[in-house]
Amino acid sequence: MSTWANVTEHLDAQHGVVGRSQLETAGVSKSQLQSWVTSRRLERAAPRVWRVVGASVTWRQRLHTGVLSLGRMSWVSHGAAARLHGFDRAPEGAVDFLVVRGHRSVDLDERVHSTRRWGPTDEVVVDGLRVTSATRTILDLANARAHPDRIRAAIDTAVRLELSSPEAIRLRLEQLRGRGRVGVRQVDDLLEDAGGHTMLERRFLELMRQAGLPRPETQVVLGTPGDARFVARVDFLYPKQGVVIEVSGQLGHASPSERSRDAQRRNELQDLGLRVYEFTWDDVTKRPLAVVVKIRALLRDIA
Repeated sequence: MSTWANVTEHLDAQHGVVGRSQLETAGVSKSQLQSWVTSRRLERAAPRVWRVVGASVTWRQRLHTGVLSLGRMSWVSHGAAARLHGFDRAPEGAVDFLVVRGHRSVDLDERVHSTRRWGPTDEVVVDGLRVTSATRTILDLANARAHPDRIRAAIDTAVRLELSSPEAIRLRLEQLRGRGRVGVRQVDDLLEDAGGHTMLERRFLELMRQAGLPRPETQVVLGTPGDARFVARVDFLYPKQGVVIEVSGQLGHASPSERSRDAQRRNELQDLGLRVYEFTWDDVTKRPLAVVVKIRALLRDIA
């Protein structure tokens, strides 16, 4: 395989950019690199990074350029990491990097954050990029004073996508907690009603807490006894009382096929001896007192 073919593999995988260390590993000499630059095959994109001439400058190319330029102790972070993880409310086009303090050796024309504290669980690879883990991304967003709604959405999405959990976030928060760490109290508060998959589920948990009602188990997978056949994943379960609580969004399930599946699911849950109750977005957000009265009476009557 030719030297250029080796370089092309990196260019294809990294949206048209290649780092100096990768060029050296591929056996590209300084004179060969200069020849490619002179002949307009490559052009400098950033310190230590070259781009194939004619390649469009895309969001992912900028992310690859950043981590290649900043070196091994750098990661895509904050808003950009949130976008790569698929977090709700993550900003489009954000370009952020995190470096361990003292390891930044180049000036990059992008937003670069620094940290003194880093651990092996803080890094994952997403689409070939070194990225802060979902847990670390949530904590970094809080430390950067992101809007509370963005942090709530990040927590709930990470739980829904099984990228993190309230317990994992609490553990890493305790490890990072210290003087100068902004956002610690905010994350503590937001974790109090975490565990659901959506903003509506969070609102329901908050409502239960504020009313002094027991916190239900969240996102419980239920199956039939004996053969362990999967029946459903339910939003909330009060196991002692055998009560399932479901909350539905503003649109709900409107098509005939969706309503048919909902009815079958409800019947199967009832076959397990469970009582199923559903509350809508309007119930939880506009008629919260009625929801509280209903849940309180339900738990009292069945207890």
